[in-house]
Amino acid sequence: MKRTPTQILARAALPAAVLALLAVPVFASGDVATAIEGTWTAAQSQVKTVVNNVVFPVIDMILAVLFFVKIATSYMDYRKHGQFDFTAPAILFACLIFSLTAPLYIWTIL
Repeated sequence: MKRTPTQILARAALPAAVLALLAVPVFASGDVATAIEGTWTAAQSQVKTVVNNVVFPVIDMILAVLFFVKIATSYMDYRKHGQFDFTAPAILFACLIFSLTAPLYIWTIL
């Protein structure tokens, strides 16, 4: 079935009209940076508390479990092949140390 130019135009115009009717223009009046900084200073203590007491411990636990699992699998590979791969455990250990010490200095950077 061949489409006429009117059908093609109607099929293209309908989504464009719906988009134009539903789109809401947003204009920033005033200084946006001041508003963002004000919001950050108002919520800063709550964000710090949640990140220090929830986010970092979860990341630390995940990295610790991954580290010990990788140590175990590296040991099994060592027993099987005679070579111990230090790369993956070393990277996980470095990430774990970084994550454990991050709450001490991360808030001075931000």
